[in-house]
Amino acid sequence: MTNYRTIPIILIKGNGVYKSINFKKLNYIGDPLNTIKIFNDKGADELIILDINATNNNTEPNYGLLSNLAYECNMPICYGGGIKSLNQIEKILSLGYEKISLNTIAFQNPKFVMEACKNFGSSTIVVSIDTKKSMFSSPKVFINSGTKSTGVDAVSYARAIESLGVGEILLNSIDRDGTMLGYDMNLVQSVSNAVQIPVIACGGANNWENIEDVTQTAKASAAGVGSFFLYQKSHRAV
Repeated sequence: MTNYRTIPIILIKGNGVYKSINFKKLNYIGDPLNTIKIFNDKGADELIILDINATNNNTEPNYGLLSNLAYECNMPICYGGGIKSLNQIEKILSLGYEKISLNTIAFQNPKFVMEACKNFGSSTIVVSIDTKKSMFSSPKVFINSGTKSTGVDAVSYARAIESLGVGEILLNSIDRDGTMLGYDMNLVQSVSNAVQIPVIACGGANNWENIEDVTQTAKASAAGVGSFFLYQKSHRAV
């Protein structure tokens, strides 16, 4: 019997599902509605949907698509991508989403995070932290879909985010994204030990042992999974 959550993470671009490697090399997977139907059948605990273009393109969330996805999905859903206002959060929640993930806006405007938590509750607001290592330093926080380094240490930022009142952290390793080389255990354990709120580990899952290790050993509260759930074995057939 497991005591951890496994959460499929779907990256959407336009009306399609994509998978990246190191936040680059996008591979088209298929239709998001069909993808959600499969995860419904498989009994996933939760679902995270991230629009990977909305922030950098400065576009509104695709409310029509999000409405259709929420109608199809029979599990709790978290959405992230292009969020800049409380009105956008309210609109997405009204479509049936339980959680909102903030990334770039959280770094640029911590006050907005506090306002979101106050208005919608801490349990509704997740902050996504994208991290990348350099050869001679600890993992740093990146924003704008992993294209811009902030120079801020990931563990320090996680503590700062917790102090704003958020309910959960989505911790993503850009170095491990899509590689299926296993989670960055040191990163996950460092952040999990530094904060009291739940941490969803993401980036690198290749098998069920990875998922158990990151939750049991590195103390993540949940395992976010992309490629391992979307591809078939080493040849990466969808």
